[in-house]
Amino acid sequence: MTYPIVSKQTASDSIQPNLRNYEAVRDSFQWQQASDALNVSAATGHLNIASIALDRHQLTATKDQVALRFLSKEPHSEPEEITYSALWERANRFASALTSLGLQTGDRVFCLSGRTPDLYMAALGTLKAGCVFSPLFSAFGPEPIQARMDIGNATAIVTTARLYRKKLASWVSQSPSLRYILLLDAPDTLDSPDNTQLEIVFLQPLLAHSSPQFETVATRPEDMALLHFTSGTTGKPKGAIHVHQAVLAHYMTAAFALDLHPRDIYWCTADPGWVTGTSYGIIAPLCHGVTLIIDEAEFEAERWYRILQDQHVTVWYTAPTAIRMLMKYGPELARQHDLSSLRFLASVGEPLNSEAVVWGLETLGLPFHDNWWQTETGGIMIANYASMDIKPGSMGRPMPGIEAAIAERSEAGEMRMITDPNETGELVLKAGWPSMFRGYLHEDARYQKAFVDDWYFTGDLARKDEDGYFWFIGRADDVIKSSGHLIGPFEVESVLMEHPAVAEAGVIGIPNEVGGEVVKAFVGLKPGYEADEKLSQDILGLARKRLGPAVAPKSIAFRDNLPKTRSGKIMRRLLKARELGLPEGDTSTLEESR
Repeated sequence: MTYPIVSKQTASDSIQPNLRNYEAVRDSFQWQQASDALNVSAATGHLNIASIALDRHQLTATKDQVALRFLSKEPHSEPEEITYSALWERANRFASALTSLGLQTGDRVFCLSGRTPDLYMAALGTLKAGCVFSPLFSAFGPEPIQARMDIGNATAIVTTARLYRKKLASWVSQSPSLRYILLLDAPDTLDSPDNTQLEIVFLQPLLAHSSPQFETVATRPEDMALLHFTSGTTGKPKGAIHVHQAVLAHYMTAAFALDLHPRDIYWCTADPGWVTGTSYGIIAPLCHGVTLIIDEAEFEAERWYRILQDQHVTVWYTAPTAIRMLMKYGPELARQHDLSSLRFLASVGEPLNSEAVVWGLETLGLPFHDNWWQTETGGIMIANYASMDIKPGSMGRPMPGIEAAIAERSEAGEMRMITDPNETGELVLKAGWPSMFRGYLHEDARYQKAFVDDWYFTGDLARKDEDGYFWFIGRADDVIKSSGHLIGPFEVESVLMEHPAVAEAGVIGIPNEVGGEVVKAFVGLKPGYEADEKLSQDILGLARKRLGPAVAPKSIAFRDNLPKTRSGKIMRRLLKARELGLPEGDTSTLEESR
């Protein structure tokens, strides 16, 4: 079915949306306004993310507010609360420790840790010291960790003794650039690496003797601050370079797209091992002076509802995969909890199906606001806003300060803008926003290939409707070419999701001698449904009725779990590789590898 437009949220008496008039703000917005809002002085030529996220709060009442509320995975434990002042001191001690070890501006500090306060201390302390912070998934195996640290020329890695033994010890002595292993805990025994240039440092005693006062290094706006890795379809991962100026985009996009206000209780469920968990799980919310909820445990539906209830979460930023998992449990579990504190819901990680937007409205009393961005963009580019109607299934409209369009690129590298509404092409962004990646580390040619003049080609196919809303079609290399039709897998998956038995779906093209490709669907079922031929035909019948025989899947395969990244994206290329016996490429971010 086609879902009706969801009317914009009605603001409460006390909280008006930060972006009240989209058209007016978009027409007049300049990124200098972000600098002005954060009192960034162009005269000094200095800008440091940690200074904006932490230092400036020490001059206001925000310093006594709770910055982090940590929920341990240990049963019956009480939340640990850390104020902005206390987090600032911890970050200062960490920065002091780094400089005492001889680390200098630009050195790369990697972090392999679970979601604990120490991770946030390390991220902010690294930035204060002028070093580059690069997060790693704690679920990574040894090989993807080694690949990223070698590409990133790691100087130090922050981790725990358990993770060191399990994921580093077997290879770390051969690391060409690594000088320090900084352990967050002190084990009874630990084998030293067979490398005299590599030192294990126990952080607890070092931090205890490090100064809680530290003058943040006066980095420049274009100095590298963050190194995020994104998986390639084949070969090694790419290191996307982000600079300190990115904080301007982190701040403004969190205000516009997430509607963050000071003193919000904010929960971003993304792991800081990927870009959302850093940009919007650490930097942006701290810039706004909110209280962050940090949950150490993995997803569990009842626990998540209890957190929303007990921690009085007001703004919740999560992933479509998590939303669909909650949908599996039906509305009953949600209605056992008091979720009245919630005022804004947002989603990221992969396109959000229309059904999930409406489910939020019907079950939680609020719609989910989908938004779109990439590791390369560093921040939200297109969003559904609190003050605007939602078209379920749409990515929304471009952020103020962002120029987006639909285009196509010829084999000769020439660009043609597509101006007709609803015509499919590649989503492009005009360069110049503060969080735009500045390169792929050591891969200049690959970086240049992503641009035509000053337009960044995202690799995502989309269309723009007559109202200026953008609609995701699929990755350019995911689109299925069948009998002259270009079929976007997301469109097919969204229809499959409308069937009451379907919990998740992934769609690929299978080679066919007659039509080029035919559509095959992989489906995961909700509890209580059994995979059989009758159900398969029922789901296929819905798809044919809604999409027509040319677009609907020709076959369905039922799977208990579809391969997904830790950020929640269904890995269609991996479904295709496994189906056709092709090389799987980089699978280091694969969720099922845990």
